Amino acid sequence: MARLIAVPLISTLLISAMLLVLDRMLRLFDFVATEGGPVSVVWRMLANLLPEYLGLGIPIGLMLGCLLAFRRLATSSELDVLRAVGISYTRLLYVPFMYAIALAILNLVIVGYVQPRARYNYEQLRFELRSGALGASIKVGEFTNFGTQMTLRIESSANEGRDLSGIFVRMTTKEGPVAVTAEKGQFLRADDPNTIIFRLTKGTLVHSAQGSPVPRVLTFDTHNLPIPLPKYEQFRKRGDKSLERTLPELAVLGKDPGAASELRATSRAAFHFRLAEVVSMFLLPMLAAALGIPPKRSTSALGVFLSIVMIVTYHKVNEYGQAIGSLGRIDPIIALWVPFAIFAGLVLWMYHTVAYVPGGQPIGGLEKVFAKIWAAIRRRLPGRRRRKTMEIPA
Repeated sequence: MARLIAVPLISTLLISAMLLVLDRMLRLFDFVATEGGPVSVVWRMLANLLPEYLGLGIPIGLMLGCLLAFRRLATSSELDVLRAVGISYTRLLYVPFMYAIALAILNLVIVGYVQPRARYNYEQLRFELRSGALGASIKVGEFTNFGTQMTLRIESSANEGRDLSGIFVRMTTKEGPVAVTAEKGQFLRADDPNTIIFRLTKGTLVHSAQGSPVPRVLTFDTHNLPIPLPKYEQFRKRGDKSLERTLPELAVLGKDPGAASELRATSRAAFHFRLAEVVSMFLLPMLAAALGIPPKRSTSALGVFLSIVMIVTYHKVNEYGQAIGSLGRIDPIIALWVPFAIFAGLVLWMYHTVAYVPGGQPIGGLEKVFAKIWAAIRRRLPGRRRRKTMEIPA
């Protein structure tokens, strides 16, 4: 049983993570290229998105793993043999519940502690890309702005950017604007971490001093031009959004009487949303048993489709409950735990039907309806051969 669950579980997690990462990767590459940042930041941003994908991928993987295991036992008649020797459905759920407990603890750690910090790191990388704090590269043949007081243009670059030629620099200083042209240049480190030295060779400097009608012109062989690095705005602290707070932080803030009412409601809604998502994982083995066992003499996969629909629908209902709970319209306990109670009641009824009702099939009615619809569609397919009845002469 453990082996039957492990294979689809791991496969589902890998496939879902790869699909979500590939979808986001294209957009991140486009975003990073537009902002002029290094390509390596894309992999850092994707790594910070993985906990968010696993928060939904783990329940779906657990559901499909248990469901496909029960389905394989049922379609190969092994389930009938196990039932014939006296092994009940409750006994068969021991191994699925071991998986559920382990994955629920893992999911609690992810959504409670890892995901908030990863979300903050992702937003910080986006901010640094937009502000230029990651260091956008200087494009050869184009004008590059360093802040609002300096413009630089380089005609050509060699030796991995160490040897520059065809240089034009324009700076705005307190004494007036300065324009410099040089044949060659090289960036050097300065003692001041907020300043970089740009060593220019064989060039001309033009300084338009304030109050002087004639600019000063200086021809030089070597000139060191100090360039102050632009000061970028500091990124906000973690915790300004409920997504970036851990579970203990949400619990403390939700009970803080000194916090604003809106902040308390948002924190309580996020806290109960994460707990409801984790606790619902203990219902998935029973739901898998109810939906994974098809009717007798049937190989219908309706239960697989219906299980994914139920999990995604329940997740979206929880998101809506968190949204209205954050607005303060409904108490988060009611908005999130009432849907959980309804979902739990539905799952328990379905499991009781398949486990304790003789010949019980919780989705037997849906199976018959879909079978009739599929049969009607097959009859109307073009090119389908109809069987001819042979008339026997009297």
